Amino acid sequence: MEHFAGLDVSVHSTSICVVDPDGTVISEVKVATEPEAIAVALRQKADATSFKRVGLEAGPLSQWLYAALATKGLPVVCVETRHMKAALSAQINKSDRNDARGIAHMMRVGLYKPVHVKTLESQEHRMLLASRKLLVGKMFDIERELRATLRNFGLKIGQVSAGGFEARVAELVAAYPRLAAITGPMLAARRALREQYTVLHRMLIAIAHDDPVCRRLMTVPGVGPVVSVAYRSAVDIPERFRHSKTVGASVGLTPRRYQSGELDHSGHISRCGDAGLRVLLYEAAQSLLTVSKKWSWLKAWAVQVAKRRGMKRAIVALSRRLAVILHRIWVDGTEFSWSRPAAS
Repeated sequence: MEHFAGLDVSVHSTSICVVDPDGTVISEVKVATEPEAIAVALRQKADATSFKRVGLEAGPLSQWLYAALATKGLPVVCVETRHMKAALSAQINKSDRNDARGIAHMMRVGLYKPVHVKTLESQEHRMLLASRKLLVGKMFDIERELRATLRNFGLKIGQVSAGGFEARVAELVAAYPRLAAITGPMLAARRALREQYTVLHRMLIAIAHDDPVCRRLMTVPGVGPVVSVAYRSAVDIPERFRHSKTVGASVGLTPRRYQSGELDHSGHISRCGDAGLRVLLYEAAQSLLTVSKKWSWLKAWAVQVAKRRGMKRAIVALSRRLAVILHRIWVDGTEFSWSRPAAS
């Protein structure tokens, strides 16, 4: 007999519900959030081969649990968060037990939207990108705070390079011993953040230059090491997209559509999927269109769109097309062609 299971995962405990094909609850139990404990609880009620689907919601622990349970022979399915929330919202009472039961029934009837669980390498790259971004943000926070507080004393830092920021602040507070004592620890913290940011950035550059896929992606104008590594970690396995144009939709760069009866109109972009990659693709498109001096067929196309629809829409359209081109380069093993081949 086939069985279906739902896991409602929290940090310390996981509620498990097992149902049969008719929807009858076979077992409901709560165990520690550890792969071994979950596997043991499932096998106490049925053999691993009898489970058709074991569902859990995408979350901070889902990647770890998914990989560990899959190695134990369990057919794990990671369900998209918004789809899960919509499906479980019909319940009158929300509890871990009811959520696990709802997930089990979703697995039984097939009413779920699976999400791709990234490989360990992609997870490591995403952690590197997130850590690098965090250090940059904290460094900018210190700079903004110093600019704002020193302005209260009539001390204006003005435009200065990142390397000359500390010397400029020290110059301004030289005549103010109390201010110098206060800004000293702030500058020391900024200096430490900048040093560690440099370590992570060099690590990112090394990954981009050592990886053949990233090197091909960087042949596209506007795409550098950060965008290439972010794109590689977000897509992870290019074969999971049957058509390259669906990558733009997965990143949230395609317009929403509302169709009902006589109404049928498109709205703003959906903004679903990986927000970090979407921002980086937008910045790459903006750089290609407004900063890059070298001409290409891609820039010519974007300029024509800008003339018809405006610069902002052209950048969004170009970022969506970049997502498609990068996927095609990855799949085909080719590089970016600056000029289109003449039609035969």
